[in-house]
Amino acid sequence: MSPQAIDYGNDACHFCSMTIVDKVHAAEIVTKKGKVYKFDATECMVNFLKDFDATEVGLYLSNNYTEPESLIDATNATFLISENVPSPMGAFLSAFKNKSDAEKAQSEKGGALYNWEELLGHFNQ
Repeated sequence: MSPQAIDYGNDACHFCSMTIVDKVHAAEIVTKKGKVYKFDATECMVNFLKDFDATEVGLYLSNNYTEPESLIDATNATFLISENVPSPMGAFLSAFKNKSDAEKAQSEKGGALYNWEELLGHFNQ
């Protein structure tokens, strides 16, 4: 069960079918059996989960906003929703490996911070 590199400009989002080009907002799910689902944005991954058996998921991954193409464990990430930081599907959602990086971005760009559970709750309202 390991992540696959996203082929930016070629891979398509499993949820919305758009080509994945944004190297700071993409996301990926790896199931316990090793199947990989790639997404152009964390919001597509979260929306995909509404019709997917979460018990099958082994890894939730999001791009680290401060380190393009780097995938981080989304369940341990800090998320910023700021209208001053556009993301591919219009949710203005970015993931940060370090909470301090997220707080710095928030102080510069505004918005609200969320952990993984809070983010899922926000999207399921």
